[in-house]
Amino acid sequence: MNLSEISPTVIDKLNGLLPHLRSVIRGQEHVILRVASVLHRGELGFSASNRPKGSFLFLGPTGVGKTELTLAFTRYLFGEAQLIRFDMSEYQTQESLGVLLGGKLGEVGTLGLAVLRAGAGTILFDEIEKAHPRVLDILLQILDAARITVATGETLDLSRFYVALTSNLGAAEAMHLRHVPLATMERYVFARAQHSLRPELFARITEKLVFACLNYETQIEIARAMLDAELAFVAEKGIILTPSAGVLPFLIQRGFHPTLGARPLRNVIEKHVRDAVGRALLKEGVGTEAELVVHTDGLTIQ
Repeated sequence: MNLSEISPTVIDKLNGLLPHLRSVIRGQEHVILRVASVLHRGELGFSASNRPKGSFLFLGPTGVGKTELTLAFTRYLFGEAQLIRFDMSEYQTQESLGVLLGGKLGEVGTLGLAVLRAGAGTILFDEIEKAHPRVLDILLQILDAARITVATGETLDLSRFYVALTSNLGAAEAMHLRHVPLATMERYVFARAQHSLRPELFARITEKLVFACLNYETQIEIARAMLDAELAFVAEKGIILTPSAGVLPFLIQRGFHPTLGARPLRNVIEKHVRDAVGRALLKEGVGTEAELVVHTDGLTIQ
């Protein structure tokens, strides 16, 4: 891309990227800054033509935003449909290589089909430590040359994609180190990742980032954002709910898991809020405005 070809619309969109990511992902400022830097370079044409636009290795505990950040920047830059996601726990055998690239002549495999359909976007490989070593050879090929050859014999160009890899390597230990400085936890998790992943794979990744554990202040921010989204959903049904002071602590206590982080929170919020509305509607009805409060057996409306 010639710099003179970059439109003001693209510049405006890129200027809005960092604020957007900050509004979606909480408690990971150190990660967001470096991810945004890679995305800026990629969208401005400063990535090598024979490599992906950028690549990321996201490390850290479960439920702290690794996959959510990938979805957030892909949705913002390309649209949610442009995220190609593979769960590497489904590719633990050598035979799964044929699923990805085509098992016989004439097939392009799941990866080939997705790349041909999307044309550009992000390819996410979740929990890469679970993949078979032959599957990891594909990642090396993608990161090194932005090319894959499928069973049809066709070589596909992946230079218009970002590649994101997530891993839970060192996650359990990181939870025990949640009260130490982030730099200390990063050194430990990086050491685990380097020991477990092939050096040539580790070296080819543009940014390797460790997500922090979520402190209570961050949990409040995340819970408030999710609760606001749920209350907006209910408002579309014609009911304006105002949460009492005890609602957020109630949801945090039930929605954050020591191992799973914030992952269960959205379901917990939906369940308790919608159950409260449903009970009120079935019992005596709900006015257009009501208060959401904590009751002995959950949330209720009054």
